Amino acid sequence: MFTENINRRDFAKQTAAAALLAGLPVFTGGCSANPAKDIAAKILIIGGGAAGISVAARLRRKLDKAEITLVDPADKHFYQPGFTFIGAGVWKADDVWMKQEKLIPSGVKWIKDSVVEVDAAHNSATLKGGGKLSYDFLVLCPGLQENWSLIQGISKETLGEGNAHSIYDWQGSCKTWTAVDKFSRTGGRGIFTDTWTKHKCGGAPKKICLLTEQLARKHGKRDACTFKYFTGSKQLYDVPHYTPRLEEIYKEREIPVSVRCRLTGVDTAAKRAYFLNSETGQTFTEDYDILHFAPPQSAPDFVRNSGLGWKEGKLAPEAWVKTDKKTFVHLDHANIVCLGDAAGIPTSKTSAAIRKQAPIAVNNLCSLIAGKAPESIYDGYAACPIITDYGHVLMAEFDYEKKCCQSFPFSLIDTTKELRSAWWLKLYVLKPMYFHLMLRGLA
Repeated sequence: MFTENINRRDFAKQTAAAALLAGLPVFTGGCSANPAKDIAAKILIIGGGAAGISVAARLRRKLDKAEITLVDPADKHFYQPGFTFIGAGVWKADDVWMKQEKLIPSGVKWIKDSVVEVDAAHNSATLKGGGKLSYDFLVLCPGLQENWSLIQGISKETLGEGNAHSIYDWQGSCKTWTAVDKFSRTGGRGIFTDTWTKHKCGGAPKKICLLTEQLARKHGKRDACTFKYFTGSKQLYDVPHYTPRLEEIYKEREIPVSVRCRLTGVDTAAKRAYFLNSETGQTFTEDYDILHFAPPQSAPDFVRNSGLGWKEGKLAPEAWVKTDKKTFVHLDHANIVCLGDAAGIPTSKTSAAIRKQAPIAVNNLCSLIAGKAPESIYDGYAACPIITDYGHVLMAEFDYEKKCCQSFPFSLIDTTKELRSAWWLKLYVLKPMYFHLMLRGLA
C-alpha cells in the first residue's frame, strides 16, 4: 500500500481546515412546521444507495404515521468515492463498505429485491422476484446503470483481462491497484479515458491517471512511461474556476489530453484500444500496456421501460429521469420525487450533491403529502475533490451555473490551487461523515 510519511506537527497543521469542516453543525433537515407529520401516507423508496438511505432516515424522523418501504437488493453498501483510494493503493478493499442491514433506518421496511417496472399511472412497482408494491408517493433513487457492453470486447466479468481496468467497480478497483503498482515500477504506455455519457464522479478517471503518474515518478520510472488522457467531452473539465489549474497540471506532468474521443472497443489480447472522434467521425487506435476507462452510464433499464425518463433533449439518450431540477418532483407525475444519480438534472453525479439534495427532496415530499406546493429549491450544488497527487486535492465546488460555490472553511482559501487540507478531508473525514452522518440523515 502506498502512503506518505508525515510527522505529528505536520498532520495537525494540515488537517486544521478538515477538522473545522467536520465540526460543522448537524442538520436534521426540514422546516420546523411539518403538516405531513401525522398523515398515514404509503411511501415507496426505490434504491438503497446514498440517496435512498439518507432520505429514508429523514422521512422516518419527520413522518410519524407514514408506512415507508425501501427496495434494494444489495448486501453491501459501498462508499464509492473510496474506489479511487483502493485503485491507488491507499485503502484496502474492505475499507469502503458496511452491511446494508446496519444502515436501514429503524421503522423502515426493507425488501431485498429489485424493481423491474413502475406503473406510474396506477401507483405500483413490479419486483424482479414477483409481486407488486403499491404506493401513494414514490421516491425514485435507483442510482445509475453501468453499460460495460457498450465498449466492444469488455464486460464487467472480464475486467483486468488484457490489463484493461476500471475503478468504477469495487473488485475492479482492487485489480486496478495491482496493475498500477506494477506499471509504475516497470514503465510502458498508459492510456486513461473517461466516457461520453454523463457519469458519476466525473473526476475519478482524472484522479487515477494523475496518481499513477506520480507513482511512476516515485519509483524513478517516469522516463520509461508515456501517458495519454482521452475525454469524451469538449474539454478536460468544464468548471471555469478550476479548469485552468487542472489543465496546467496535466501539461506540467506531460500528459497530453485529447478531447471528444470515445473509447468504443478494446482488443484485450492485443492490448489495443479503439476510439472514435465524435466531432470528426474519424476512428483511431492506441496500443497500451495499461488501460483505465470509465463505462458508459445511463438510468436503469426499468426507468426507460416505464416511461419515466426524458424523451427529448440531451438527457434522453440515457433516459435520465424527467425531473424538475429545482424541486426534484417528476415533471409528469406529481407524486414522484427523484434525486441522486438517476435524476435527469444538469448537475454532477456525486455523493456531495446527494448530501445537498436529500433534505430538499424530503421537504418537498412532505409538502406534497400535505397537499401543498413544494417550496425548497436546489441550486445544483456539487463537489468533486480532484486528487492531483498523494497529498493534495483540487477542491472543486460549484452549482448549476458552473460557478464556484465554496463551503466553509474552503471559502477562506484559494481553491484554484491544490490543497493539503482537502487531502486530509477526503482521506479521513468524508467517509465517516458519509456513513455516520449523511446516511443517518444528519449531515
